[in-house]
Amino acid sequence: MARTAADIALIDIIPAGDTVGEGILWDWRHQALWWTDIQRSRLYRYDWATRRRQLLPAPERIGSFGLIAGSERLITAFASGIALYEPHARHVTWLARPDADDRRLRFNDGRVDRRGRFWTGTMQDHSPRLPIGKLYSYDATHGLRCHRSGVLISNGLCMSRDGTQLYFADSPTGTIDVHALDEPAGTLGAPRVFARTEAPAVPDGGTVDADGYVWNAQWGGARVVRYAPDGREDLRVALPASQPTCVCFGGPALDLMFVSTAREHLDAATLQREPHAGDVFVYRTPFKGLPEEEYRS
Repeated sequence: MARTAADIALIDIIPAGDTVGEGILWDWRHQALWWTDIQRSRLYRYDWATRRRQLLPAPERIGSFGLIAGSERLITAFASGIALYEPHARHVTWLARPDADDRRLRFNDGRVDRRGRFWTGTMQDHSPRLPIGKLYSYDATHGLRCHRSGVLISNGLCMSRDGTQLYFADSPTGTIDVHALDEPAGTLGAPRVFARTEAPAVPDGGTVDADGYVWNAQWGGARVVRYAPDGREDLRVALPASQPTCVCFGGPALDLMFVSTAREHLDAATLQREPHAGDVFVYRTPFKGLPEEEYRS
């Protein structure tokens, strides 16, 4: 039987009121949910068993992060660079800061791939209009490598179930691209268009489920869209917030969908219609996600 959006139910809303909630990630090791409010330099940890939310101030804005094998630290894309970060002690060990002297740029979306590399990209900070962003990977063998330039807003990073393809969105273009991810070198093939969004929606953070389908949160579209591996739209989930930013699967059975959202740039009238803008939405689904990968140093 085909599964539809009607099979997906909103079961909870985690209050946060984030300016730009982002980077939502399920820590399967500790059954906890992590996300960041980029603009307020905040990191959140939400314990699923106790429903306890911790707010952890960060030393600077965080665009994205990933789990690290055998460690409680996070590999983190701060605004100014990539670091190993212990969020409770606020201890930062810098790995790479390629554009730290260029105040026009900051790091944004990121994801660990199936071989334990961290991928993250940059964007022009504040009203991006110049394509000066880049897509990077970082691993212990090769260090920092640039794979793509001429980007407005790096977003939508996720990997196919078998690790052979990387999905990437340059948000203002309304396009999700897919690259062949050549192993073991970890280099990218030429991009091809995977899917396009309909204005005013633009592609934001994404993930891949256990069936190999791509889920994408669409800023300005009040929705999360599921795409088949061939790029065909499979279903869309309407949200009670117009600016969803990222999506992940989690929960004990990996069948819960978590969606972070933003309230940035919304006027008073819109906020009255969207009282939960900036909160995290929790949906029960008939789908299952994949365990989040860990960075391997």
